[in-house]
Amino acid sequence: MQTTPEIVLPETKPETEWVRGRALQKVSPTYRHARLQNLLGGMLMEWANGRGRVGTEWRFRVNPPGEAIRPLVPDVAYLSYLRCGPDEDAAAQLPLGAPTVAVEILSPDDRTSDVEDKIATYLRARCELVLIVDPGKETIVAIDPASRAIFPRGQVFRHPSVDGFTVDLSTLFDAARR
Repeated sequence: MQTTPEIVLPETKPETEWVRGRALQKVSPTYRHARLQNLLGGMLMEWANGRGRVGTEWRFRVNPPGEAIRPLVPDVAYLSYLRCGPDEDAAAQLPLGAPTVAVEILSPDDRTSDVEDKIATYLRARCELVLIVDPGKETIVAIDPASRAIFPRGQVFRHPSVDGFTVDLSTLFDAARR
């Protein structure tokens, strides 16, 4: 029986992920990045009550089929109880698999090729939805296995993967400035 190799990286501050075949340390965020992370985390946490877990800077052992298991650390993650039950606390600490929803908030130094690699890796590992939040453009790009949609300021984000969860982008980005 062949086992899947696992890339294990030390815990660092900020965290280190495995992206495009190399260790990549996350960039220390700005205030707006941190604020968006807290706001979206709080909104998702309220919505997820009874549905699953939400965390920020939560390390996942992402396992696309036939590939090495590698660490990815979304800025905000939602893990459905359907994937890791409410009584599976030990498994939830460092989950094997992708989050149900991964939120990545762009930093000025993020390379497009790195972000696209993370999106593709999450989706290959069965993540249902990846949200790319761009503080500069004030947009959220929602990517699922079948589509990609851009939500600009002035619109309300909705997606079937998070039924009932909505984000008014104007309200979100205004709050991120305070």
